[in-house]
Amino acid sequence: MKHNDLIKVIQKEYTRLSKGHRLIAEYLINHYDTAAFMTAASLGETVGVSESTVVRFANVLGYEGYRELQKELQELVKSKLTTVQRISLSSDFNNLENHMRDVMKKDIQNIENILKEIDFNVLQEALDVTLKANQVYILGLRSSSFLAGYLGFYLNFLLDNVKIVISGPNDVFEQLFKVTEKDIVIGISYPRYSKRTLEALSYVKEKGCKILTITDSLMSPATQYSDYTLIASSNMFSFVDSLVAPMSLINAFIVALGTKKGQQITERFEDLEKIWKKYDVYK
Repeated sequence: MKHNDLIKVIQKEYTRLSKGHRLIAEYLINHYDTAAFMTAASLGETVGVSESTVVRFANVLGYEGYRELQKELQELVKSKLTTVQRISLSSDFNNLENHMRDVMKKDIQNIENILKEIDFNVLQEALDVTLKANQVYILGLRSSSFLAGYLGFYLNFLLDNVKIVISGPNDVFEQLFKVTEKDIVIGISYPRYSKRTLEALSYVKEKGCKILTITDSLMSPATQYSDYTLIASSNMFSFVDSLVAPMSLINAFIVALGTKKGQQITERFEDLEKIWKKYDVYK
């Protein structure tokens, strides 16, 4: 199951809980950032109840087990922690070599998880709808703007109808004003999730266009607007969000789209190479 705001759910259920469950609830409300990384046994020991009581607490909230509750706590941490709080959760970086290994191993794990979790039928449908769309809008703000810019840069070589929605003089709503049900919006949203991105996705959803969301989890708030969702985790509990896995997913999406275009892409790049050579674009 999924709660839009786990803490609010716990607060709502608080008066119905047993004494032991209230102790757990109070700890989660006040220390969810710490609890997200505790086992059921350690959480129980911390608040003074048994491990089985912690598991039953998760069941009372509607979860099959503690692991499911813990996973949602971790999603809560990613979306709600400030940068300063993230720094406090980071590992000891005194050993540079170990730090580098930990960061890169996590990125590798995030990329491997894409292949384990991706629904290729959804990917196929997303590619087909993108190719058929009258207009392709790419929306990604804050840290996600780098991903949106990269995707837009290459899609502009492949398609004639790509528009990157950016922060600037024109608000995102003005840039999306002409969206119709024949278009697709590719929304990229990573923690900490931009409210403006979510508002914009809600706006275009009302206009009836298709929405492809590239995000970090099925519990991401962006998925509620999606027709198609592609997941690439950004798990890196530090003051930065790792965009390595989403970049890899976007690369795969671009290559797949180009492959579906076939011979048209070869001809297009042959023309581009002539232009680049004539105007000495590359050294």
